[in-house]
Amino acid sequence: MPSENVPNPATPPPGETASPHRRRPRYSGKNPRRFEQKYKERAPEKYPETIAKVLAAGKTPAGTHRPIMVREVLAALAPRPGEIAVDCTLGYGGHAQELLARLQPGGRLIGLDADPIELPQAVERLRWAGFGPETFTAHRSNFAGLAKVLSTEAPGGVDLILADLGVSSMQLDDPARGFSVKAEGSLDMRMNPARGQSASALLEKVSAGALERMLVENADEPRADVLAAALAGRRFATTLELARAVREALPRLREEDAAISVRRVFQAVRIAVNEEFSALEMLLRSLPGCLRTGGRVAVLTFHSGEDRRVKKAFEAGMECGEYTEIAREVIRPTAEERNANSRSAPAKLRWAKRA
Repeated sequence: MPSENVPNPATPPPGETASPHRRRPRYSGKNPRRFEQKYKERAPEKYPETIAKVLAAGKTPAGTHRPIMVREVLAALAPRPGEIAVDCTLGYGGHAQELLARLQPGGRLIGLDADPIELPQAVERLRWAGFGPETFTAHRSNFAGLAKVLSTEAPGGVDLILADLGVSSMQLDDPARGFSVKAEGSLDMRMNPARGQSASALLEKVSAGALERMLVENADEPRADVLAAALAGRRFATTLELARAVREALPRLREEDAAISVRRVFQAVRIAVNEEFSALEMLLRSLPGCLRTGGRVAVLTFHSGEDRRVKKAFEAGMECGEYTEIAREVIRPTAEERNANSRSAPAKLRWAKRA
């Protein structure tokens, strides 16, 4: 009996050329430098041992985010079953997941985030954690639009509001977003890459006087005049180009001091690109009208410009009777948390309770 004529899968059909088999790139060493190579850290469910080692070293796995001051946030907001909460800056969904667990049964959470790249992933994580549309809804919106979102989602107000004003680790770690100087990337810095002008375009158009004011108001940079004269009106395509220009403008500074000025410049430009202070002020004005009687709000800030605005808004609300209680002293992360997660170090928490 003749054997069946089964084609060899390695042999291409007549007239076609075999394409070479391509293996998946190897994980390049214990600590790959390129963000794109860190697929183990970016898939935590598949590589728990790798994630455990990164966390044990006090670092944040690439492309993920560790929610900051969770215990303190929960103490300030005191979530209870059946309540309605808002996370104004959904990010990775870490705070939201902790709140949602305590709002059940019967409660729900409304999430806001302006980032069109990270928001769908956060929604997917929370759905996977078991929170369906009846307990969790998300809106692609800056927190300045909180009142508009609640006009349809919760017209009677909500019980809890959280705003974590920090830039998420997913944004910082990805060089393509342009937030960090750790790796070269396009100088963008927009939370929503589809809106507004990039950091590169802003620096090319800004005057030296405007940039000097920006560096002082947004980052308390003591050498704002020198840096503004050196940077304003120039075209910087990448993050490292801007970082080099900052260092070149301050040639007598020690490296550690120059590195601080680089971070301040990046912070000041990012705040301006995303109009963060005007959005925060709009949020602070709308908060009392968004809270039910006895409702609680907590705000995590990461630099003095943010904290000053929150402190003054809460104090003014207390004086005019909008709030019955506010945090008289700023709350900071514990030494244990700072050691475990260095990105928590500058965080400050303030809270208020609606009259």
